[in-house]
Amino acid sequence: MTDLTKLTAARTAERIASGETSAVEVAEAHLARIEAVDEKVHAFLHVDREGALETARRVDAKRAAGERLGPLAGVPLALKDIFTTEGVPTTVGSRILEGWVPPYDATVTRRLKDADVVILGKTNMDEFAMGSSTENSAYGPTGNPWDLTRIPGGSGGGSSAALASFQAPLAIGTDTGGSIRQPAAVTGTVGVKPTYGGVSRYGMVAFSSSLDQGGPCARTVLDAALLHEAIAGHDPMDSTSVDAPVPAVVEAARNGDVRGMRVGVVTEFSGEGYQEGVMRRFTESVELLRELGAEIVEISCPSFTKALAAYYLIAPSECSSNLARFDAMRYGLRVGDDGTRSAEDVTALTREAGFGPEVKRRIMLGTYALSSGYYDAYYGSAQKVRTLITRDFQRAFESVDVLVSPTTPTTAFPIGERADDPMAMYLADLCTIPSNLAGNAAMSLPCGLAPEDGLPVGLQIIAPAMADDRLYRVGAAVEAAFHTRWGHPLLEEAPVL
Repeated sequence: MTDLTKLTAARTAERIASGETSAVEVAEAHLARIEAVDEKVHAFLHVDREGALETARRVDAKRAAGERLGPLAGVPLALKDIFTTEGVPTTVGSRILEGWVPPYDATVTRRLKDADVVILGKTNMDEFAMGSSTENSAYGPTGNPWDLTRIPGGSGGGSSAALASFQAPLAIGTDTGGSIRQPAAVTGTVGVKPTYGGVSRYGMVAFSSSLDQGGPCARTVLDAALLHEAIAGHDPMDSTSVDAPVPAVVEAARNGDVRGMRVGVVTEFSGEGYQEGVMRRFTESVELLRELGAEIVEISCPSFTKALAAYYLIAPSECSSNLARFDAMRYGLRVGDDGTRSAEDVTALTREAGFGPEVKRRIMLGTYALSSGYYDAYYGSAQKVRTLITRDFQRAFESVDVLVSPTTPTTAFPIGERADDPMAMYLADLCTIPSNLAGNAAMSLPCGLAPEDGLPVGLQIIAPAMADDRLYRVGAAVEAAFHTRWGHPLLEEAPVL
């Protein structure tokens, strides 16, 4: 592994801007790393070698001409394969979009290009972002670089694995019920779910429109903040986009200080089902925050215990509506169109062949929940629980600045262990789902390794809507303290493939 692949995104950008190294050299180093290890990891579905090198050459030309470079110019990035990218395949991890090449860029993709970020390629994911392990990809599972027999989280396991295996210093994920934070936790990386509407969803293939949120993934808090700033902001192409200034996330990440902050510990996120090593590292993190000058407050949010059930009615209901557009008539896979079958038959055959088991399961759940006679009992009741969860957050933030909890109840589990037990799989998102239902901001960052298996544990920080900067303020303080006392759990301890 070359030194260039070990650098943080911030340091990489500084070296490129100063002429200490070139963007092409950085891109080539990461492309070589992908070639060397991704056959084992399977983080990428598509590597855009020529596109990456073209962007890198353009960055070098700008520097040579004396043009001012942005804070991430020339830095490589792995893009989750849910964002449309002009001229590059976008599959969403599904056979139903196999070979589809979009004619336009998602807003996130466009903003990355405008920032001169070098997009290395598209990363593997659970099909249509439905899963917590990246085992539901139609193109095979991704391995966790800490232990290739274990899951890298999901649905954005490809992005988190690319970071943890040093194939890219930055990545983009999406978070519907924890799909940025849960992969970050189990791979020892940093993942942020911005406030709902803080990052445009235009061009992001929809799973559950009221929950989906794109966000940054990185190996350090500052790198995540720099990426957050690059992709965030109002977008008139997205009707749910928040028309407000982007919180000062980079400033917060550079000046992390928790002195005088009130930090709430959510009592509902503990107890039966939580791995002992996860809780030990979480308890140590809380004590660390106390030592750094924060006031620790116990907070009860009773409605959080109903979040998982509410989510698995709301998300499938919205997915059953969103995925109706995949009808074999306009784009993607088409099966059985031999001239003898009706359009309805072709649509049915295509969906049978193109959608995987988990997608079919959620479509059926959602269609049932929305059906006549059941709408009020299921979907309507779930929306009422969502309101209760939002009110619990509002009450909590009246007395504390942020909330903290473990990101996941356990460390990374073995590939295949929960494949036949959907309920056990869904429990991986137990701590992350409430923030999606309420639409506020949340982060996961490494807080050490579980002693029983030596695998990463994530600390979740939750902030009010449009107070994303608080995540970075707390996250930067914790990260600096861990680095000073015990060393960064990813950069110094992750196995080298």
